[in-house]
Amino acid sequence: MKIRNFRELDVWKVGKEIVLDVYRATATFPKVEVYGLVAQMRKASISIPSNVAEGFNRFHNKEYRQFLFIALGSCAELETQVEISSDLGYVQQNIRDLINEKLDHEARMLRNLLKKL
Repeated sequence: MKIRNFRELDVWKVGKEIVLDVYRATATFPKVEVYGLVAQMRKASISIPSNVAEGFNRFHNKEYRQFLFIALGSCAELETQVEISSDLGYVQQNIRDLINEKLDHEARMLRNLLKKL
């Protein structure tokens, strides 16, 4: 069965879950971080499924791959920000571990998809 829409991709679905987790986690950050870590983490998380979707709708695999590489970079960026947030005491360890586990899974899916293109 051929996938006709990016919403059918597991890599997009997990990316969207990460966005929701990050929004929930950052809702309790101190107000001073609204334009700092909160904005950065939300932007990085949204970048993951957004780039999967945009790449899917490109006509050439070369373009698709480029968007997947950007999504992969956003995974690493977000993982770093989650670690910093945890070190600052803004994110509980169980939430950090949950998000990092999903990020690891997402990165593996992105790498596998890149190998297939």
